[in-house]
Amino acid sequence: MNFKSNGKILLTAEYAVLDGAKALALPTKFGQSMEVSLSGSPGIIQWKSLDANGNTWFETRMQISENGILSAAHSADKEEKKLVERLEQILNHCFDKKPGFFHGKGFTITTRLDFDRSWGLGTSSTLINNLAQWLEIDAFDLLANTFGGSGYDLAAAANDQPITYQLGTGKPAVFKADFNPPFQDELFFVYLNRKQNSRQAIARYKAQESEIQKLVEKISGLTEQIMQCEDLPTFELLLNTHEALISQAIALPQVKNELFPDFPGSIKSLGGWGGDFVLATGNEQAENYFRNKNYHTIFRYQDLIL
Repeated sequence: MNFKSNGKILLTAEYAVLDGAKALALPTKFGQSMEVSLSGSPGIIQWKSLDANGNTWFETRMQISENGILSAAHSADKEEKKLVERLEQILNHCFDKKPGFFHGKGFTITTRLDFDRSWGLGTSSTLINNLAQWLEIDAFDLLANTFGGSGYDLAAAANDQPITYQLGTGKPAVFKADFNPPFQDELFFVYLNRKQNSRQAIARYKAQESEIQKLVEKISGLTEQIMQCEDLPTFELLLNTHEALISQAIALPQVKNELFPDFPGSIKSLGGWGGDFVLATGNEQAENYFRNKNYHTIFRYQDLIL
């Protein structure tokens, strides 16, 4: 059995999405696939994770018992140990939801990324969504009991076009969005050469004493305006306003002011500030500005977004 989930870009409402702001999320052409087959070793899950080059970056064996799933491998490497513990946690929640599914069976599971793990496009969310598809369980429940977060990345993983995402009471509100800017030839994404830990970024946001409800209302309004925008100058103005609001809320400088003060176009952080990708506006000459500063992972809008 084969499953595939999309990566994600959060265009608006980073941080504020956690408190109910309407967010615009864009699924990416890059994602993660998962292949599952029954093996001849009952009671064993043989797990392998491949990177974008087809190299194994993680591998382990899990034992299926009557009470749950336990790691059969013990590593002295701290990073690998953390990965094993996290996978054990995820699979045990799956086991709790469908215990009879695993009994008396063995599985070989191989995951394959088609993007660099350091890019922050959703290694975790695509995994969660693939597992939920396989087991036919609630992906949002699985996320809540493992990684946590708003869940917008799961919604993007399961959709093949832009979406709006909003938390409220009960299940999140997810709607397909008609976002296809006529000026997308002048939009591109730049990787900042450093991966941001979203959990740390969220903790920073939660620690700030700001007027959250007013921020949520303003950001939701900007999301609506950005979706309807038909010209680049207005789009840039909306991006700049969004950056200023979030900068004030989390007490961090805007990435343009900090790293690219002489860039002529607009730059917007995407997701946790300080890492991963940014959205920039401009032509090929604008792209060369970043290449001259040793930022070489650059995608045109239409090359990255579904």
